[in-house]
Amino acid sequence: MKDVWTLKYRPGTLDGILGNRQTIGTLKSLTAFGSMPHLILFGPENSGKMTTALALAGSLYEKDAELNFTYFNASDFFEQGKNYLVRDPRFYRILGTDDPRKIQKSVISIFKDIVNEYAAIAPMNADYKIICIDAAEALTMEAQQALRRIMEKYSKTCRFILSSKSISKIIPPLRSRGVTLFFSPVTPEELIPFLQDIVQKEGFTVSDDVLTEIAQRTRGNVSDALELLQTSLLEAREIGTPLTAGMIQMQFLLEVEDGVTELFNETVYGKNFKAAREKLDTLLIDDGLTGGEILERLQQAVLTDEKKTGDEAKAARRLIKIAECDKMLTAASNDRIQLENLIANFEK
Repeated sequence: MKDVWTLKYRPGTLDGILGNRQTIGTLKSLTAFGSMPHLILFGPENSGKMTTALALAGSLYEKDAELNFTYFNASDFFEQGKNYLVRDPRFYRILGTDDPRKIQKSVISIFKDIVNEYAAIAPMNADYKIICIDAAEALTMEAQQALRRIMEKYSKTCRFILSSKSISKIIPPLRSRGVTLFFSPVTPEELIPFLQDIVQKEGFTVSDDVLTEIAQRTRGNVSDALELLQTSLLEAREIGTPLTAGMIQMQFLLEVEDGVTELFNETVYGKNFKAAREKLDTLLIDDGLTGGEILERLQQAVLTDEKKTGDEAKAARRLIKIAECDKMLTAASNDRIQLENLIANFEK
């Protein structure tokens, strides 16, 4: 697995984090004396919030990081519910079954029990442990109120990190109990030299325009950039040709030509909302795309369609609809609702 660059070059401490210099500096100051407050990390998807949380644990606990860091994803709890819970082996002892039909408690009750259970576990070779809750915007109001009480109860031996793309979805009582830190995607000026350094370490040669194309296509997502760079270099080596920016562009065009193009065609040309909604479910659930990723590929589908039809005005109206939906996603707790609204009104 160490051959996978996203794992091989994943930062183990805060010093290795790329970008967000001011935020990382604040974190270092907060933890300079071995302690820290509760934290709320917010910012766009793929801006490095969870990578930073893991690196923070590495900085604080070193070899004991895995013993003192617990990760939960709130959207798994409250969007997938009991079917998710029974698949996670960590929860079997608490649930007592792997059959969701035999679980009598509500998801919110199970969430309280699980967080309470883990918060009560004593830290190992440390003064406190960390519980990190990702996608915290998916927490219901009741869950957030329960979490506030748990944070107060175990404040001496447990710190909470909440990661969210929408700070407005976190209730004020929770926000007031932690330090809020903002994350932004890594800039191309920071990402390109980082990628070039890895290319040299791995014994490859790549032109600057290739790295620029990767940085722009992945929109500051370091993990996606590394994955795209590695797979592209290996494919180019296999066919015996240098990697070019055009080859990177072609990969993204091929991605657009699959499920999102089908969604676009059902919406625009098929006028079949039911079929488009089913395709949307496939993209979100089976393919695991986020709302932002679907919008990005839908934008590319619009631009590809414009080249075929030459209708710039219609393309502009569609791009405005996509931009409006993208804005709504930043404050929404459910991507599917906003995307359904988009495809229902895309041509109006």
